[in-house]
Amino acid sequence: MNLEQARSNMVEQQIRPWDVLDQGVLDVLFKVKREEFAPIAHQARAFVDVCLPLGDKPAQIMLEPKMEARILQALALSPTDKALEIGTGSGYMAALLAAKSEHVVSVEIDATLAEQARQNLQRAGFDNVSLEIADGSQGFVARAPYDVIVISGGVPAIPDSLLQQLRPGGRLVAIVGVAPVMRAELVTRASEHAYSTETLFETVTPYLENFAVTDAFRF
Repeated sequence: MNLEQARSNMVEQQIRPWDVLDQGVLDVLFKVKREEFAPIAHQARAFVDVCLPLGDKPAQIMLEPKMEARILQALALSPTDKALEIGTGSGYMAALLAAKSEHVVSVEIDATLAEQARQNLQRAGFDNVSLEIADGSQGFVARAPYDVIVISGGVPAIPDSLLQQLRPGGRLVAIVGVAPVMRAELVTRASEHAYSTETLFETVTPYLENFAVTDAFRF
């Protein structure tokens, strides 16, 4: 396989047509090698428009490339941003965030996945990611507040405890709802007590562990 041609095809045939036009985001997709974060058994499918399984639980997946790109674009990261990711998985989204921000705290509940992600990130040269093995369903208060939060999987609704960990002006993206009606939402903390919500796209994805039942914040 010609990896660079496959990567280019992914960007031009999947990602651009999904309205990902931010050149900085597209540059990062070329810089961060997606196949290096995919499981060995699925590396040949790293550029295909499908979720890739990472483990034996439904939520242990890499999201489709176009979804990851749309999320990254919506967050409008700056080099001084501090980001939190819930659900490290393979470490790929953490790497994308790290390439566009100052520092990323990524929380993974599964120790085996966390170790694989740590190795992937080290091999790719990302030293601005702190990987924590913990239940991230209520965020990660010890490192809060954050400029950006990404929930890398589905949730029935967004917990208030996570929203409270955003700085004013901060942005959060999560895939919210109950299948078959789910949507990726961008939530912006406009002020101490005010939030705005924008729907980015509709999709369906499994709930992250411990998010299926939650005391959630609703708008």
